[in-house]
Amino acid sequence: MKLEIKDLWASIDGQMILKGVNLTVPAGEFHAIMGPNGNGKSTLVKVIAGAPEYTVERGEVLYDGQNVLEMEPDERARKGLYLAFQYPVEIPGVTVANFLRLAIQARTGQEVQFMEFYAKLQKALAILDWDESWVNRYLNQGFSGGEKKRNEILQMLMLEPGFALMDETDSGLDIDALKVVANGVNAMRSANFSALMITHYNRLLEFIVPDMVHIMVDGRIVKSGDKELAIELEANGYEPIKLIAAQHPAPDFNAAD
Repeated sequence: MKLEIKDLWASIDGQMILKGVNLTVPAGEFHAIMGPNGNGKSTLVKVIAGAPEYTVERGEVLYDGQNVLEMEPDERARKGLYLAFQYPVEIPGVTVANFLRLAIQARTGQEVQFMEFYAKLQKALAILDWDESWVNRYLNQGFSGGEKKRNEILQMLMLEPGFALMDETDSGLDIDALKVVANGVNAMRSANFSALMITHYNRLLEFIVPDMVHIMVDGRIVKSGDKELAIELEANGYEPIKLIAAQHPAPDFNAAD
C-alpha cells in the first residue's frame, strides 16, 4: 500500500522534533531512512503508528488515501500498518501462539480457524528457521535481542500488513540473525506490501535492498537517492550531509503556517 507523508510536524514536551517531513513510499517499494542519532527517525515511525506521547502539530499521513493521523492506534493497525519495535516488550503468561491468534482475529475481525492458522504458522516458522517450540513460550520472555527481533518478523508474516514500519530492526543482531530476519522481510515482498526501514548501517540494506534511501537531519529529509547513497554514507559519514542541511535550515514553524 502507498504511504504519503505531507508536511508533517510533531513535538514532544513542547520540543519540535519533526519539521515538515515530506515522503512518499509507493505500493510495493521498500524505503530506508538513515541519519544521525536524535534527528527524528524513530519519532517519525512512532508518530505514524500513533504513539500517544507525541503531538502532531501539522500535516497528514495518507495510507490508502486516508489520513491515519485521524485514527486511533488500533484502527491504524487494523487498517494494515505494522510497527516492528526497536525494543519489543515481554508479555508473561501469554504464549506466542495465543498472541498471534488473538492479533490475527483483531486485525481481520473474524474467528481464526485452527488448521488454517497452523498451516500458516508452519510456513512462517520455516522461513525464519524456527521450530514449533518457540510459539509455546511466553511472548518475548527470556528471548535474546535477536530472538525478539525474529519474533517481530514472525508476527509480520502472520498478520500480513500492507505497510511495515521497521524501527532499527537490525539493532543488536549478529550476521546470522540479520540474514534470517532479512529472509522474513524479503518473503513479504509483493505489489501489496511496502516498508519503511529505520537503520544506521548499510549492512541491513545489503540483505534487504531498498528502492530508495532517505537521509534525515534535524527532523526533515535532506537528501534522497538509491542504495548508492547508503554506500556513500558508509564511506564519508554524515558530516557532508550535515553541512548541506545547515546551509538550508528547516523553516520556522509559525512562518510555515
